[in-house]
Amino acid sequence: MSKVFEGLRVIDTTHVLAGPFASYQMAVLGAEVIKIESPDDPDQARMQGSDRALNDIGMGTAFMSQASNKKTVALDLKNPEGCEALKRLIATADVFVENYRPGAFDELGLGFEEMSKINPKLIYCSISAFGATGPRKELTAYDNVIQAFSGMMAMTGHGDGNPLKSGAPVVDYATGTTAAFAISTALYQRERSSGKGQFIDVSMLDVALILSSSHITGFMWNGKHPEPKGNVFPFATIGAYAASDASLMIAASNLVQQRRLWTALGREDMIKTDNNQRLDSHAEESAVLTKIIGTMPADYWETFLQKRHIPASRIRRMEEALADEQVASRKVLHKHQVPGNRVDGLTVPVAAFCMSQSGTEITMPPQPLGAHTDEILAELGYDALQIQAMRKSGAAG
Repeated sequence: MSKVFEGLRVIDTTHVLAGPFASYQMAVLGAEVIKIESPDDPDQARMQGSDRALNDIGMGTAFMSQASNKKTVALDLKNPEGCEALKRLIATADVFVENYRPGAFDELGLGFEEMSKINPKLIYCSISAFGATGPRKELTAYDNVIQAFSGMMAMTGHGDGNPLKSGAPVVDYATGTTAAFAISTALYQRERSSGKGQFIDVSMLDVALILSSSHITGFMWNGKHPEPKGNVFPFATIGAYAASDASLMIAASNLVQQRRLWTALGREDMIKTDNNQRLDSHAEESAVLTKIIGTMPADYWETFLQKRHIPASRIRRMEEALADEQVASRKVLHKHQVPGNRVDGLTVPVAAFCMSQSGTEITMPPQPLGAHTDEILAELGYDALQIQAMRKSGAAG
């Protein structure tokens, strides 16, 4: 069966994580994604990752984690010839994605208004730190800065005056997911009714606020600010406890689950009939759980509680989590098999969902800078001499 986005062409001029992840999600669903990078200033993620040797050749793991299935073309968009080539490419596209400072592409003559004249059906997605409107629209930022600005860091930590960011770049990847969803929505509307393209404005700050929805709603209702409490939750039956050998996370969240927990532990006297009682008894319940959980290893408690339908998990390092049979059964990871290629054996995450009739698939490993420049320019009508001249002038690479 054909892939969901088969036949769609996506032009990706993004860099780092959020933008590239948005186009990557479309690529694994069958879209032809063409990544545009400057010959002299490529995606900075190419030089970042856990292997310095790969960083040195522009194939860093930070880049490759969302570079599969993408063609790559090297064009200098500040060069008139490079800009013209991109315009020709946009005329053939369904989607255009960029994540530079708002207004930067307008200054190059590549803004939405101009590009929609070339291609009225174009879905134009702009991703930025603070969005295309508002007094901070021209400021730049990365995931950690947005976590700091949005309030996320202030409510993360142990309450010792040292705020913490999330270990994973959650705002970046949530922004990429949001952008991919918005693009899909716009494509659906175009095909279903309007027949026209539109402009999509995705803000990393907006995404961070959405990720904090329940905290924001609570604060806006009664002014109660979410304070950092480490692994302590409002109910004592949710939280991390030290077993005899390791830490265990328990989530007996609702009234039924907390009844199961106290019954399983032989402490029916601790069962509460409403959540206010649970809030008021936090200290007492926490002390009881600390004493009981500390008597046995974490693996024991994980098995014991899960068998009784009480969510619980020993806290694992990534290496152990990835080795678990559950991860293998879900096929969320793909291992590239490309003998003789530098990335042979590279394993990358694909997508966080499965579809019964048209799933995700990786068909091409991450590519070096400009690997498809000649192919795409030739398709656009450039002959070999013109391509050579563009390389000589620095317009292409």
